[in-house]
Amino acid sequence: MSPIVTAILVASNLGLIFLLMTVPLGLRTVSVSRVIPADRQRLWQALWPLGCEAGWSGEILSAQPLDDEGVARIMLSWEGRDGKPIERRARFDDIVEGSRFSMRVIEDTALDSSFWKDYSETTELVSEGGATRVTLSRTDRYRGVAFLVFRLFAMRRELSKLERWAATGRYSKGGWFEHPLSQVGFAVLSALILWPFFGLHLVGLALASILTSVVALHELGHMAAFRLMGHRKARMIFIPLLGGIAIGGRPYNSRFEVAFVALMGAGFSAFLVPIAIAASALAGAEGHKAAAGLLAALAGCAALFNVANLVPVWKFDGGQVLRQICPGPIVLALASFSLLSAFLALGWQAGFSLGFLLAAGAVFAILSLLTVGSGVKPRHELEPIRTVDRFVIAVALLAVFTIHGYGVLWAAAQLV
Repeated sequence: MSPIVTAILVASNLGLIFLLMTVPLGLRTVSVSRVIPADRQRLWQALWPLGCEAGWSGEILSAQPLDDEGVARIMLSWEGRDGKPIERRARFDDIVEGSRFSMRVIEDTALDSSFWKDYSETTELVSEGGATRVTLSRTDRYRGVAFLVFRLFAMRRELSKLERWAATGRYSKGGWFEHPLSQVGFAVLSALILWPFFGLHLVGLALASILTSVVALHELGHMAAFRLMGHRKARMIFIPLLGGIAIGGRPYNSRFEVAFVALMGAGFSAFLVPIAIAASALAGAEGHKAAAGLLAALAGCAALFNVANLVPVWKFDGGQVLRQICPGPIVLALASFSLLSAFLALGWQAGFSLGFLLAAGAVFAILSLLTVGSGVKPRHELEPIRTVDRFVIAVALLAVFTIHGYGVLWAAAQLV
């Protein structure tokens, strides 16, 4: 790709990341409304957490009032870090039986109380002939539009499923967004968006498809790590242009778990790179130059993508790993500087220009600043990591970086 195209691609990604995760939006209220052909009292019993139909979606396992001031304990079906259902204490205000209530979360067993400081929700039901207009409102302080958009779609899905439940008496889990076919469609869309950046020809399409496949394999490594750490389920969400996200079935329980899951993205693909290199050499020896070139591109793309994910940016895998294994801020700073220096030295050896490497360093610094502190604080501190586990993860990090670093140098020698 030309420097101008590369700059456009990088700037687009930085802009999207800022918009999705960082731009301050302040206190915002999101509302959705739908007319559901059902009796208002029946819908009230489903939406009111203390109602007799409150378990219609399977989200609420049980709810009981704690006092006469509107405080209740709610048991949710979502798993906490210990594998047990999350418990939540909530306060209800502005209650009009059968028509309206507001709720604020006081605390729960998964997230720190600061997460709920500005959050409140309101549910209203108004009869319209033989149907009922249901309006859901959520108020919170947002940083970035990603979570706001997520809440909007979650509320729309809740009303859609409520309407289906009111009509059939059955609740259907999931939706079109996380359906495997939808994710395959997003992956194809991502490849098509990337295609022009590599050139609108068959080779460009092949390179865009290879990059998309590399992203999928990387996230597959995270998913495998989640399952190895005891998560009952894990899934992948493809985001066109930005890549993918692997999501576990419960919150993290320990620092070792965070480090292991973060490292396994690049670690899983570290097995692929030597195989792709050997297959490319074999294909070349047999005279299949096109196949050898594609396999070399796969090895180089996988190596470069994964080694870049190990750069010590706050939300990148490398930053996640170092924050868990480094015992203090001084050690973390030294380790981050060393890893970033190794990455830039690798780029220099691979033939990248000094200007490009300086620009890459600046981009990584901006990314770290954009994403710093963007995580959600848990209710309790994660279990500490043992000294022996620190060294095991550190050695694994060096091994994975070395494998992918060799893959970058080998591919540069073959393709440049």
